[in-house]
Amino acid sequence: MTTPWVPQTPHQQAVLDVLLNIRALNDAMDRMNGGMKDDMDMNATDLAALRMMIVREQRGEPVSPHEVAKHLRISTASTTKLIDRLETAGYIERHPHPRDRRARILTLTAHSRATFFRHFSEHLEQMRQVTEPYTEDELRLIGKYLADLGQAIDPA
Repeated sequence: MTTPWVPQTPHQQAVLDVLLNIRALNDAMDRMNGGMKDDMDMNATDLAALRMMIVREQRGEPVSPHEVAKHLRISTASTTKLIDRLETAGYIERHPHPRDRRARILTLTAHSRATFFRHFSEHLEQMRQVTEPYTEDELRLIGKYLADLGQAIDPA
C-alpha cells in the first residue's frame, strides 16, 4: 500500500478505530515497560526475556537459553551475554535440565519475581478491573481477536 487507507464505510471506520486503539494500547504498554526497564536498570531485550520467562513459568514450562534466543530473535552469542547480565544482576539462575544433562534451563529468582510483580501489580489490577465486566463470551471473542492479530503480525 503506497497511500494511506481512508475508510469508506462505517464498518471500515470501526476497523480503523479499533486499530488506532490498539496503537494507543501499545504506546501505553511501551511507557509501562520503559518505566520498569529504567527502574531495574536493564535494556529492553533484558526486560523482554524476563517477561517471556514469567509467562512460561506461569504455564509451568521450562525455559532454555535456546528458547530465549528464538523468542527474542537474537544470536546465541547475544543470548549468552544477556543471560550473563541477568544472572549477575540476580534476576535469573541457570540449572541443569531435568532430562538432558548437557542442557541448561533458566529460572527466575525470588528477587526477580518480587521486583517484576512490584512494578506490574498495580497495572495488572487495573487491567483486570477493566476486563472483569465483560461476559465470558465477549472475553473469548476478544481473546480470539487478540490471538489472531498477534498471529497475523508475528506468525512465528
